[in-house]
Amino acid sequence: MSRITTTFDQLKAQGRKALIPFVTAGDPYPAATVDLLLAMAEAGADVIELGVPFSDPMADGPVIQRAGERALKQGIGLRKVLAYVREFRARNSQTPLVLMGYANPVERYGLDAFVADAKAAGVDGVLIVDYPPEECVDFAAKLRAADMDAIFLLAPTSTEARMAQVGQLASGYVYYVSLKGVTGAGHLNTAAVAEAVPRIRRHVSTPVGVGFGIRDGATARAVADVSDAVVIGSKLVELLERQPLDNVALTGAAFIREIRAALDKRNDT
Repeated sequence: MSRITTTFDQLKAQGRKALIPFVTAGDPYPAATVDLLLAMAEAGADVIELGVPFSDPMADGPVIQRAGERALKQGIGLRKVLAYVREFRARNSQTPLVLMGYANPVERYGLDAFVADAKAAGVDGVLIVDYPPEECVDFAAKLRAADMDAIFLLAPTSTEARMAQVGQLASGYVYYVSLKGVTGAGHLNTAAVAEAVPRIRRHVSTPVGVGFGIRDGATARAVADVSDAVVIGSKLVELLERQPLDNVALTGAAFIREIRAALDKRNDT
C-alpha cells in the first residue's frame, strides 16, 4: 500500500480531508525548496505536489509559469528535483510526495530510468499533465509495479468515457480541475464542483481532490465539504515569490496552518 493510500485511509478514519499544496521545485530559491517542503509537512500538509519545471507549461497560468521560469533559470531540472526528494525523504519518511509535470522531461530522462530513480528517491506518485490515460497504460503499470501511484486530471469537460478510462488506471487520488482554463484563472464555482464530484465517483474508486481557484480558508472549506482533498497551488506560489530566502519556509508554513485550521474547523461545526 502506498504512502498516499495510507494517508487518505487515516484521514478518512479521522473524518478529516486532505490538504495538498503545490510548489515548483527550485522556486523561488533552490536553497529554500527542501526546508519549504519540510515546513509545510510540519504545518499540516497531508500530501505535497512538487512541480517539475518545464519550458512550455501549457496548463499553467502566469503565476506558476513565472515559478517555472525562475527555476529553469537557476538550472533546476528533473535530476535536481529527484535530489530534493531524496533530501526531503531523509528527514521525513511519512508525508507523501507527488511529482507533477509534463511528459517531455520524463521522456528525455527515459521512462524506465525515471521510474527506478523516482522510486529510489522516495516519490509516491506521479502526475503528468499531458499524458492522457489512453497513452499512459504502460507508464501507469510501471509506476504501480514500483509501488508508486499514477495520478490523473479530470476537468469539467471530461466525458463519462474519459472518467471511466481514468478510473481503470488511477491510483492514489484523482485531481479534479474545477475550472476551465489554466491554473489561477477564474473564480471557483462550488455548486458546480458539488455536482461534478459525485459523477466522478461513479467511475473512480480513488479519493477525489479538487484544485484550481482555491485561495483561502473559506473556499477550501467549501470544496472539502464535497471532496476528499483540497489542492492549492497558485495562491501559495504567489505568496512565496515575494519572499526573501529566509522567509520562504515560514510563509509557506503559515499559509498551510491557516488552511489546515479552516479544514479542521469543519469538524467543530
